Amino acid sequence: MDSLIVGSFTRPNSHNLSAAVLLPSLRNSIQGSKFKEWSLIEGICNVRYQRQLVENHTITGQRKHMLSPTYSRKRLVVACHGQSLESEPNAYEPKNIWNSIINFLDAFYRFSRPHTVIGTALSIVSVSLLAVQKLSDFSPMFFTGMLEAIIAALFMNIYIVGLNQISDIEIDKVNKPYLPLASGEYSTGTGIFIVTSFAILSFWLWSVVGSWPLFWALSVSFVLGTAYSINLPMLRWKRSAVVAAMCILAVRAIIVQIAFFLHMQTHVFGQPAIFSRPLIFATAFMSFFSVVIALFKDIPDMEGDRIFGIRSFTVRLGQKRVFWICISLLQIAYAVAILVGASSSFLWSKLITVVGHGILAAMLWRSAKSTDLSSKVAITSFYMFIWKLFYAEYLLIPLVR
Repeated sequence: MDSLIVGSFTRPNSHNLSAAVLLPSLRNSIQGSKFKEWSLIEGICNVRYQRQLVENHTITGQRKHMLSPTYSRKRLVVACHGQSLESEPNAYEPKNIWNSIINFLDAFYRFSRPHTVIGTALSIVSVSLLAVQKLSDFSPMFFTGMLEAIIAALFMNIYIVGLNQISDIEIDKVNKPYLPLASGEYSTGTGIFIVTSFAILSFWLWSVVGSWPLFWALSVSFVLGTAYSINLPMLRWKRSAVVAAMCILAVRAIIVQIAFFLHMQTHVFGQPAIFSRPLIFATAFMSFFSVVIALFKDIPDMEGDRIFGIRSFTVRLGQKRVFWICISLLQIAYAVAILVGASSSFLWSKLITVVGHGILAAMLWRSAKSTDLSSKVAITSFYMFIWKLFYAEYLLIPLVR
């Protein structure tokens, strides 16, 4: 679930491919090779390749065979020199260990859906600043409380986006083949272990902090994120376009704004709960933005959603119509934001919010007009641009007074 809490890999298409086809060219590529055991090596390598064949069931039920990408030419050459086919002589050198660490971190980076992680962290920082009334509020207690909320929310964010990937492996093979579960870098068991661990860590951190607004923020996000993705009776709410949008709106527009604001105001500062003008503006504006994210995230994924029966608004109405609905909603939100900024009694707030939202609205329109709606790459790029606008809004919200 990309939006809550906020290169593709080329696969061989060959059928019935065996090592017997590849070995002659490999033999010729080794200069000066005179191995009497070559016939034996060919037989061994052929058996090994056959064992590495992977069955990939296509959407139509036909089966495709492809060689495992981890069984490479390098291993065949090593085998020809008398090395074991199952290991390499430098497998445990520090460089290889370091490469393994880098690959693991890269896969986890993609698994965590970093654009949602950044959005979650920025939103909590922004909402926390709304609770500040005077300079003396910037104390170690403030920064500690804010950091506790950010870490707990990021743990929950990883649980939610990870659970969505576990539930959508086959869909992601079409829509997002670069994700670790869809590409095969992570097994399903690894994905389950990660999401379970981070959910436990999130609630454990709450038990240490003891903030009830934080508890409700995590609990509601956990319930909605699970119901959105998990494929159980009465659940997997993402199959309904309206319910899916409501889930994202509830978390992004309401829970993040109100619960984390109350965490700072009541738990950290010990003040009574008061819904200020900036908080009401933030909740209203992010309601528009959350609906846009909920609608737009399905535009690049229309192909896979249609195949697997996800009746999103994009599948029902078409990419172009949903695209311009999203642009219209954001432009309305920016127009309202400009009016709110113009009504401020503080000159500095009036100037910053009016000019800032005007610039963002102009950037949005210019980028939308130049987007090629027939290109999935262009649409995906524009979707990430919307997330950048989302980040920019959280920089402006604390300045609304």
